[in-house]
Amino acid sequence: MVGKYDLEVYNRKVHYFLTIKRNITIIQGNSGTGKTELIRMIQEHETNGASSGITLICDAKCTVLTTVDWELRLSSMNGRIVFIDEFAGFLRSQRFAELVKGSDNYFVIVCRDDLSQLPYSADEIYGLRNVSDNQKDKTCKRIYNEMFRL
Repeated sequence: MVGKYDLEVYNRKVHYFLTIKRNITIIQGNSGTGKTELIRMIQEHETNGASSGITLICDAKCTVLTTVDWELRLSSMNGRIVFIDEFAGFLRSQRFAELVKGSDNYFVIVCRDDLSQLPYSADEIYGLRNVSDNQKDKTCKRIYNEMFRL
């Protein structure tokens, strides 16, 4: 995949906005900021479509990769935005890193830990925070916006 993709996911309770520009995007945030809820909503929409009560707007197909047959599923995907929660057991494996490097998918990974086996840019690490008093709207904001050589 090439280019950037705007993603909007919402239901009656929460609203997420995210622009995905590179093949690996990391989302971080404190407990309770909605990282896992974002993944859950995308998976619910993928499973049940409009009847889920969740609206997903994106020019690319979005999918959630779980531990069930992850390697087989990932090897058969192309041209998608693949979302992965930090609890997926394969996330830190060398095999996963190899498949990501050879893939044409974009990956959005929710993870607070360092994933040194993956070649992601510091420009694509985002923090999730609440942006309104009623905490319904969520936005991803870049944590690191400048890198320099030491």
